[in-house]
Amino acid sequence: MLSISDETYVPSESEPFMGDRQREYFRKKLLSWREDILRESRETLQQLQSENQNHPDLADRASSETDRAIELRARDRQRKLIAKIDAALKRIEDGTYGYCEETGEPIGLKRLDARPIATLSLEAQERHERRERVYRDD
Repeated sequence: MLSISDETYVPSESEPFMGDRQREYFRKKLLSWREDILRESRETLQQLQSENQNHPDLADRASSETDRAIELRARDRQRKLIAKIDAALKRIEDGTYGYCEETGEPIGLKRLDARPIATLSLEAQERHERRERVYRDD
Protein backbone atom coordinates (compact mmCIF):
# COMPACT_ATOMS: atom_id res chain seq x y z
CA MET A 1 0.00 0.00 0.00
CA LEU A 2 1.03 3.59 -0.57
CA SER A 3 2.37 5.16 2.57
CA ILE A 4 1.39 8.61 3.75
CA SER A 5 5.00 9.76 3.33
CA ASP A 6 4.84 8.85 -0.38
CA GLU A 7 2.75 11.89 -1.38
CA THR A 8 5.09 12.70 -4.29
CA TYR A 9 4.47 9.37 -6.03
CA VAL A 10 3.28 9.62 -9.61
CA PRO A 11 2.44 6.47 -11.61
CA SER A 12 4.86 5.71 -14.42
CA GLU A 13 4.86 3.53 -17.51
CA SER A 14 7.98 1.74 -16.22
CA GLU A 15 6.10 -0.10 -13.47
CA PRO A 16 3.49 -2.85 -13.79
CA PHE A 17 0.14 -1.42 -14.92
CA MET A 18 -2.38 -1.22 -12.06
CA GLY A 19 -0.05 -2.69 -9.49
CA ASP A 20 -0.67 -1.98 -5.81
CA ARG A 21 0.95 1.46 -5.87
CA GLN A 22 -1.01 2.65 -8.91
CA ARG A 23 -4.32 1.34 -7.58
CA GLU A 24 -3.71 3.04 -4.23
CA TYR A 25 -2.69 6.28 -5.97
CA PHE A 26 -5.94 6.37 -7.98
CA ARG A 27 -8.02 5.29 -4.98
CA LYS A 28 -6.67 8.22 -2.96
CA LYS A 29 -7.16 10.59 -5.89
CA LEU A 30 -10.78 9.51 -6.31
CA LEU A 31 -11.53 9.69 -2.57
CA SER A 32 -10.02 13.18 -2.37
CA TRP A 33 -12.04 14.34 -5.41
CA ARG A 34 -15.22 12.88 -3.90
CA GLU A 35 -14.59 14.62 -0.56
CA ASP A 36 -13.99 17.96 -2.32
CA ILE A 37 -17.31 17.64 -4.16
CA LEU A 38 -19.17 16.70 -0.97
CA ARG A 39 -17.62 19.63 0.91
CA GLU A 40 -18.65 22.03 -1.87
CA SER A 41 -22.15 20.59 -1.80
CA ARG A 42 -22.42 21.13 1.96
CA GLU A 43 -21.20 24.71 1.57
CA THR A 44 -23.69 25.35 -1.24
CA LEU A 45 -26.54 23.92 0.80
CA GLN A 46 -25.63 26.15 3.74
CA GLN A 47 -25.40 29.14 1.42
CA LEU A 48 -28.77 28.40 -0.20
CA GLN A 49 -30.40 28.01 3.23
CA SER A 50 -28.93 31.28 4.50
CA GLU A 51 -30.00 33.12 1.33
CA ASN A 52 -33.58 31.92 1.64
CA GLN A 53 -34.83 35.45 2.00
CA ASN A 54 -37.74 37.28 0.54
CA HIS A 55 -36.71 39.83 -2.07
CA PRO A 56 -39.25 42.65 -2.29
CA ASP A 57 -37.94 43.64 -5.73
CA LEU A 58 -39.11 41.32 -8.53
CA ALA A 59 -35.84 41.70 -10.46
CA ASP A 60 -33.83 40.73 -7.36
CA ARG A 61 -36.10 37.76 -6.75
CA ALA A 62 -35.82 36.61 -10.37
CA SER A 63 -32.04 36.96 -10.30
CA SER A 64 -31.87 35.02 -7.03
CA GLU A 65 -34.09 32.24 -8.41
CA THR A 66 -31.97 31.99 -11.57
CA ASP A 67 -28.78 31.75 -9.49
CA ARG A 68 -30.42 29.09 -7.33
CA ALA A 69 -31.52 27.05 -10.37
CA ILE A 70 -28.02 27.20 -11.87
CA GLU A 71 -26.49 26.13 -8.58
CA LEU A 72 -28.93 23.23 -8.20
CA ARG A 73 -28.20 22.05 -11.75
CA ALA A 74 -24.47 22.12 -10.98
CA ARG A 75 -25.09 20.12 -7.80
CA ASP A 76 -27.08 17.56 -9.79
CA ARG A 77 -24.16 17.14 -12.20
CA GLN A 78 -21.88 16.70 -9.21
CA ARG A 79 -24.22 14.09 -7.73
CA LYS A 80 -23.88 12.12 -10.97
CA LEU A 81 -20.11 12.60 -10.84
CA ILE A 82 -20.03 11.14 -7.32
CA ALA A 83 -21.84 8.05 -8.65
CA LYS A 84 -19.11 7.72 -11.32
CA ILE A 85 -16.40 8.14 -8.69
CA ASP A 86 -18.05 5.45 -6.54
CA ALA A 87 -18.20 3.14 -9.57
CA ALA A 88 -14.47 3.76 -10.22
CA LEU A 89 -13.67 2.96 -6.58
CA LYS A 90 -15.64 -0.28 -6.94
CA ARG A 91 -13.61 -1.14 -10.08
CA ILE A 92 -10.41 -0.58 -8.08
CA GLU A 93 -11.69 -3.08 -5.51
CA ASP A 94 -12.70 -5.70 -8.08
CA GLY A 95 -9.53 -5.31 -10.18
CA THR A 96 -11.11 -3.94 -13.36
CA TYR A 97 -10.06 -0.30 -12.84
CA GLY A 98 -7.84 1.14 -15.54
CA TYR A 99 -8.97 -1.24 -18.27
CA CYS A 100 -11.22 -0.24 -21.17
CA GLU A 101 -14.69 -1.68 -20.72
CA GLU A 102 -14.98 -2.04 -24.50
CA THR A 103 -11.62 -3.57 -25.46
CA GLY A 104 -10.16 -4.77 -22.15
CA GLU A 105 -6.92 -2.94 -22.96
CA PRO A 106 -5.23 -0.62 -20.43
CA ILE A 107 -6.73 2.88 -20.60
CA GLY A 108 -3.40 4.63 -20.11
CA LEU A 109 -1.94 6.42 -17.11
CA LYS A 110 -2.07 9.93 -18.60
CA ARG A 111 -5.77 9.58 -19.41
CA LEU A 112 -6.55 8.11 -16.00
CA ASP A 113 -4.59 10.84 -14.26
CA ALA A 114 -6.52 13.49 -16.19
CA ARG A 115 -9.89 11.69 -15.90
CA PRO A 116 -9.75 9.08 -13.13
CA ILE A 117 -13.35 8.00 -13.78
CA ALA A 118 -12.60 7.05 -17.41
CA THR A 119 -13.98 3.67 -18.47
CA LEU A 120 -12.86 3.76 -22.10
CA SER A 121 -9.42 4.03 -23.68
CA LEU A 122 -8.82 7.19 -25.70
CA GLU A 123 -9.34 5.30 -28.97
CA ALA A 124 -12.58 3.68 -27.78
CA GLN A 125 -13.83 7.05 -26.46
CA GLU A 126 -13.10 8.69 -29.81
CA ARG A 127 -14.98 5.91 -31.66
CA HIS A 128 -17.89 6.32 -29.25
CA GLU A 129 -17.99 10.10 -29.82
CA ARG A 130 -17.82 9.68 -33.62
CA ARG A 131 -20.79 7.27 -33.50
CA GLU A 132 -22.67 9.70 -31.27
CA ARG A 133 -22.08 12.53 -33.75
CA VAL A 134 -23.31 10.41 -36.65
CA TYR A 135 -26.53 9.51 -34.84
CA ARG A 136 -27.02 13.05 -33.58
CA ASP A 137 -26.67 14.44 -37.11
CA ASP A 138 -29.42 12.17 -38.46
